[in-house]
Amino acid sequence: MSEGLGPEGGHSQPAPTITVQDLSDRPAHTPLDRITPAHTLLDGNTPVEQVSGVVEETSPSSTSSFELVDMEPAPPLYQPVQPHWFYCRRVDSKDVWLPFSREDSERLEQALSTAGEEEVVVAVEGERYDVRVRERQRYAVYWEQGPSEVRRCTWFYKGDKDTRYMPYPEEFSTNLEEAYMIAVTLDEWKRKLDFPSGETVILHNPKLIMQYQPISLQDEWVSSPSEQTRPRTVKRGVDNITAEIPDGEPETIDHLVFMVHGIGPACDIRFRSIIQCVNDFRSASLSLLGSHYRRGQEEGRVGRVEFLPVNWHSALHGDATGVDEDIQRITLPSISRLRHFTNDTLLDLFFYNSPTYCQTIVDTVASEVNKLHSLFKHRHPEFTGAVSVVGHSLGSLILFDLLTNQKTGSGEADRDEGRNRDPCPLTCDALEQALCKMGLQEHLATLQSVDLDLDSLAMCDETDLTELGIPLGPRKKILSFIRKRHFLQEGRQGTVLLAPGLQALPDPSEDSPSPTVSFGNQSSEASARRQQFLRAQSITSAVDYEYFDVGIGQVSINYPQLAFHPQTFFAFGSPIGMFLTVRGLKRIDPNYTFPTCKNFYNIYHPFDPVAYRIEPMIVSESDLEPMLIPHHKGRKRMHLELKESLTRMSTDLKNNVLGSFRTAWQSLVRMPVAALPPVEDGETTAERSLQETESVHEEVESPGSAEDKGRQVKVGMLNGGRRIDYVLQEAPIESFNEYLFAIQSHLCYWESEDTALLLLKEIYDKLGVAFEQPQQ
Repeated sequence: MSEGLGPEGGHSQPAPTITVQDLSDRPAHTPLDRITPAHTLLDGNTPVEQVSGVVEETSPSSTSSFELVDMEPAPPLYQPVQPHWFYCRRVDSKDVWLPFSREDSERLEQALSTAGEEEVVVAVEGERYDVRVRERQRYAVYWEQGPSEVRRCTWFYKGDKDTRYMPYPEEFSTNLEEAYMIAVTLDEWKRKLDFPSGETVILHNPKLIMQYQPISLQDEWVSSPSEQTRPRTVKRGVDNITAEIPDGEPETIDHLVFMVHGIGPACDIRFRSIIQCVNDFRSASLSLLGSHYRRGQEEGRVGRVEFLPVNWHSALHGDATGVDEDIQRITLPSISRLRHFTNDTLLDLFFYNSPTYCQTIVDTVASEVNKLHSLFKHRHPEFTGAVSVVGHSLGSLILFDLLTNQKTGSGEADRDEGRNRDPCPLTCDALEQALCKMGLQEHLATLQSVDLDLDSLAMCDETDLTELGIPLGPRKKILSFIRKRHFLQEGRQGTVLLAPGLQALPDPSEDSPSPTVSFGNQSSEASARRQQFLRAQSITSAVDYEYFDVGIGQVSINYPQLAFHPQTFFAFGSPIGMFLTVRGLKRIDPNYTFPTCKNFYNIYHPFDPVAYRIEPMIVSESDLEPMLIPHHKGRKRMHLELKESLTRMSTDLKNNVLGSFRTAWQSLVRMPVAALPPVEDGETTAERSLQETESVHEEVESPGSAEDKGRQVKVGMLNGGRRIDYVLQEAPIESFNEYLFAIQSHLCYWESEDTALLLLKEIYDKLGVAFEQPQQ
């Protein structure tokens, strides 16, 4: 991020009345408070001509004084200061001022110069924020965030203990600029500006301007402003301060990526929100595009990738559900901080396995993604690129369940229709509404004639409907609706779709219908009928269970449809493999793919305690190592290369010892001469021995590296036949103690340049743009 300006610049001050004094002819040791020359008052409404006249009468030339003055051959010509726009952001309870890019600042300045009385809105920072120029406020577009102050900055100050320059308020800066203009035009310096707040600014020369803070009590022996308080350095213009102005973002967007967070409101070790983490990931990707796709940018083939955060935690823990209040009532008072952390983070895992809150989470993620996609298309109507999704931790599992339940539509119209209508009448509360959604409203009168409502219809069988004169086709639709509604009600009560051989069956020894778990072949016919029904008409919609050994055990809810077909699904630190195994899924058929997404990457850190692999569930008979993600600088980390070198040396040494031992043993048990193998014509015994030694080495060498395996082994179609599991390289300090860095490893992906480069490579490979490794 760019270097900003400090905390104290955010408080507005009224237009000051300034007392101008000439200090050029005073004795060297005369205190400032005892100077009584003629002076005038300068406020924000005083004409410059009036001020100039007064200064001309009361201020002789300062060239006679050499104190604190840099002599120049000719008086400088006055040039208006170039303003730069900043915005205020709250960081660690302090106001930090950050500069806009030069492109955004120029757009804001142009809008201000052309604006009349009406408000002007300027899109900045990749059009993720809007600035209302006259209001001087900056508003977020894609997420909820309070407005922040915007300032047109020209003058800055910094104290001895400050690390950053802070901007003066605009009216304050205007008065400083007027006084500076007069001093430059008349070449008269040593000017003292007294403000009503007690602050004093002295213009010693164009390069030395200081501000002195007031003190409550001043001793008579104080002889100079420097003895009153430590002064602040004052600078004019952004080019004279150490503020790092960010580069502007390319206007062309090649790809859109939605990023879904995991458990809890914080996403990294610094407890930052998903918005801040995605901002860092976006900044890393922009930097990598400039270093690894420079040629593509110069040729106009590479723009940028837009990353947008998807926040679902606030919807679950907000006032709408009331779940936080319910949990708080049953929470023990001891170790309150730890329990609060558990309630706010770890409980999200349990909420997702609850039918009620799982529906809330899935609906929130899908609706938020669709809303952001629609808003993005509205603000970027020229966008024609593809869209991908990223899920971190639990967010990856949410996306996995959503993508397994998508329907394959033909075009945008079909997806719009899927979003706007209920796919089945299961959630209807009235008989008329259910019949209308099934297209059977002409049979409403028949059913109402015998006083049937929705609940009593659920108890009807085929014989009852036949006696009512319902034709075969409508009768089958109604019976199918009854079966689906029955299973949906089970799901809302917490019943999970179990794997075959582990079914919930009524206990025949009890009068009540409470279920018991039955193992083995008990009621195999009922189990087969249930599995056949789930395969034919799963209430979780588009999952094709033929591709799995068993059902994937998802909670029985209605999965909404996304407004687009994702190109690639990236999972960061994902527990998908563990959840699938716990749900009863033993393996994934190699032919299985997501209905609407053809690419899937499982990216994890080797020490991440939450991450699990996917490939062993597809290729179980092969001990397949994951693909090692290259370092963004183009090689393995040095400590990993050293580790591999030491391992190779140890292996070679062991093989040499074994080879020598084998040769010695064979020399003891074989006959002295007759047992020697025959020597070919022209071949010496030494050459023969060398060939035997080389053959031994060839036998013990490994068949290939993990990368070679990646090219030879097929791991199914979940990622189009390519590798799925990709592992990051641990940092040198992390290799000393993997337990110490376990939690940090689960949260490292947002700042990982290696991860960002893998995403960019996958995105731009499909666009036909190859990355280039920069020279180190």
